[in-house]
This record gives sequence, structure tokens and C-alpha cells, in this order.
Amino acid sequence: MQEYVTELSRYGIAACGVCYVLAGLIALFREKMGGIYVLQNLLLFLMQLLFFGNLLLVSGNLQYVLYYVFVQIFLLVAVLVVPMIYEHVDRLLLQHMCMLIGCGFCILSRLFFEKAVRQYLYVLVTLSISLVIPYLLNRFRFWKKLTWIYGAVGILLLGTVLVAGEQTYGSRLSFSIGDITFQPSEFVKILFVLFVAGALWEKRTFHRVALTGVVAGIHVGILVLSKDLGSALVFFVGYVFLVFVATGNPLYLLAGAAGGSVASYGAFRVFGHVQSRVLAWMDPWTYIDGKGYALTQSLFAIGSGSWFGMGLMQGNPTAIPFVESDFIFSALCEELGVLFGICMLLVMLVSFLDMMKMAAKIRDRFYQLVVYGFGILYIFQIFLTVGGGIRLIPLTGVTLPFVSYGGSSVMATMFMFFFVQGIYIRLQQEGGRYAEKRKRTFAGDGAGRKGPGYGQPGQKEPGKGGSDPKEARPGEPGQKEPGEKRPGPKEARPGEPGQKEPGDRNQSQRG
Repeated sequence: MQEYVTELSRYGIAACGVCYVLAGLIALFREKMGGIYVLQNLLLFLMQLLFFGNLLLVSGNLQYVLYYVFVQIFLLVAVLVVPMIYEHVDRLLLQHMCMLIGCGFCILSRLFFEKAVRQYLYVLVTLSISLVIPYLLNRFRFWKKLTWIYGAVGILLLGTVLVAGEQTYGSRLSFSIGDITFQPSEFVKILFVLFVAGALWEKRTFHRVALTGVVAGIHVGILVLSKDLGSALVFFVGYVFLVFVATGNPLYLLAGAAGGSVASYGAFRVFGHVQSRVLAWMDPWTYIDGKGYALTQSLFAIGSGSWFGMGLMQGNPTAIPFVESDFIFSALCEELGVLFGICMLLVMLVSFLDMMKMAAKIRDRFYQLVVYGFGILYIFQIFLTVGGGIRLIPLTGVTLPFVSYGGSSVMATMFMFFFVQGIYIRLQQEGGRYAEKRKRTFAGDGAGRKGPGYGQPGQKEPGKGGSDPKEARPGEPGQKEPGEKRPGPKEARPGEPGQKEPGDRNQSQRG
């Protein structure tokens, strides 16, 4: 019986993933689809039930039951309570964040249960802090005035790691406080985007772009000296694309591509571990017992999983070095299937497109650039992680947002998502206030125009059926219908037919 259940769950998980993605695509192109979000919630919790039910049946370990309960509590709070706190939250972005986090909990608990518990605590604390971010964004309006402070604090944090950080496999990446490791570069990404957006939202001259480039170059240079080349690449690409979005000049993209190519070749010549990764990428089978071991094991795992996976606890993903951080996507494909892996990538892509769609609607240039910047960093980091694991590009050592193990990574990514949510909530609230103001204005105009003639037999009140073509319709303030003639100062006196009453405002002033 157990074999039948686990076998069917493989196809059930893939089917849930496909339906979830289709629902997300519909919600992306159609707004106010409340039923779609309900469907996504049902699919999310059904996938969780299949995940952990499978783990329990195969392992027989009751600790998965307890972990499952706590994970469902978190997901319920995220998908139900957050919209209650913030009415105008972007539900699609919230749903996809929860889906990715839930899948990360599942695969991490299968790989290393202790790390999965720690990841849960990181996420729980991060959500508690993140709930304050939209409030702060709407309560205070000085964020665009702190441009150079963002840049200075970012350089200070990275410089501190370079001088006093701990070495991990030859790179200075983090600090440790007890058993907790803190990687500042993950949080500096947020400050970096705020800095570039603050520097370019108002002035986009060549001088301002060059000055911003100097500060951005200092960030990248410190990361290179720390040998954190994956983060350096993320910062560099984020800066180039933000400059392009801010200026609209494609020459900056060309210059960035040329500069990046030269820098990549220089890194290959200078750093030995970069040479090893490039050689392993070019021909991993020649170095299968050495520098190409991790990549070949990743490719074996993806190939073994095929479309529907081997089933949870049926594969051997722990044979991949750093599987919980650098190769989490390969582990997921091995046991849950390549089809489900593609679904996860589409969920991430839809999240990115949702942010781009949101940014296009924002009129405030600073916040628009912030949303663009966070979206670019998010999708590029996904490209680096997945591309490295499938041998599309050389390995860079960056994590998969929301899925890989890492407290700093998941905290920084959730902060970025809630920063975007705060901007979206502010956009929706301002739109609602504008609509309410227009509604009150039109209501006031209608009341002011109601004179002695209205209400008599054969007379119509403004806004009621059979509107007079000579009257501006609600929602078209000041618009003149074809053939309409406005009363001039030499036309009929007050009290004569067709003349407005004293004190009545001219139609062209409404709205």
C-alpha cells in the first residue's frame, strides 16, 4: 500500500505544480482574481500534505509530522493574516513567496532535518520583522533623501568583512556569533539598490552616472578582494541594468557588457578557484574525481529524476557537495522531478514579471527604480544558481532565493519582497485616495447644480437616466460633447433657460 501511495504522490505533486503555475499566469494578466488565489492556496497546502506525507511514509520518522504542523502554521499566517493586516498587498507575489518557502522547507527537511529547523526559525523571525516594512514605507517619506548614506553604510559593511570577516574556502564572506553566521553582502544588496535608485531618480546626466559608478565600483572591488565573486557579479549586473532603466541609453548596456567581459577574463587569470570552475564547466567529465565532481553529481541527479522524480527519500542528493545551498535545484529535480523543477522556475519568473509590471505603473521615479532593481537582482541570482547547476554557466556559489539553506539569504530576499509590497501598497492607497477625492468632487458638483427646476415634472436630475448631452458626464470632467456650446458672458442672463444659477461653478472647473 505504501508503495502505491508514494508512487501516486509523484504524479500528484507534478500535477499540483502545473496547476499552480497556470493559475499564477492567469492572475498575472488578470487583476482582482480572488478565486485564483483561493485555488493557489488549496494547491499549496495539498502539495505540502503530499510532501510531508511522503516523507513520513518512507522514513517512518514522526518528527516530520511536528515539522509539518509548524510549517502549515507559518504558511497560514503568511497567506491569510498578512492580507488582513495590509488590505492592498500584492496577493500574487505573496502566494509565490510562500510556495517557494514551503518547497524549500520540504527539500531541506529531507536533506538535513536540523538545518531545516534552523531555516524555519530564520524565516519566522524574518516574517515578523518584514511585516513592519510596509508600515515604515508609508509612515515616513525620507527614503530618497538618504542616497549617500546607503552607499556609505554598504561600503562600511563590506569593508568590515574584508578586514575582519571569517574565511570560508578562501573567501571572506561572513561573521559568526555562536552558531549563527551572518553574511553582510546579502543585506548590502538592498542598500546598493536604494543607493543607485536615489542617485539616478532625479539626475541622469553622464556626470551623475559616472559618480554613481565610482561608488558602485568600490562595492564591487571590495567583494572581489574578499573573493566573493558571485556577489560581485550580482552587484555589477544590477548596477548596469539600473543605469540603463534610469537613462534609457542602450550604450550603457554595451559598455557594461564590454567591461564585464574584461573583468571576467581578469578574474580567470588571477583567481585559481575561478580557473577550476571554468575548467570543470568546460569538461566536467575529465575532472570527475576532482574539481568537476560536484557538477557531475548535479547532472547525474537531474538526469536520474527524469520528468516526475524518483520520489522523496528515493534518490541520493546528499552525494552532491553543498547540495543544501549551491545545488538545491538539482536535489529537487532528482526527487520531485524535472517537471516540478520547471514549475518552480516559472513561479520565480512570474514573480519577476509581477514586479516588472508593478514598476511600470509607479510614477515616483525613485520607487520605480527600486522595484526594478530588486527584480533584476532576484532573477539574475536565480539564473546564476540554476545555470551553474545545469552546466549552462560556470558555478558562482550563490544561493537560490527562498529555497536554499541560508539565514542571511532568505532574510535579505524576504526584506526585498516586503519592500516591494510596501511600495505596491502605497501605490494602491494613493490611487484609492485619488478616486475617493474625484468621487467627492463629482458628488459635490451634482448637489450644487440641483436648483428649483430639478425635481419638477419632466425634469431630470444630474447623473440619472437619459443624461443631457450638453452636461459633462461623471468621470469626464470638463469634457465637451460634439456640438456643445458653452454659455458665454454675452449670452442669456441668470434665470433664463440654459443659463446657470448664481454660485454654480463653470463645468470646465470640475474635477
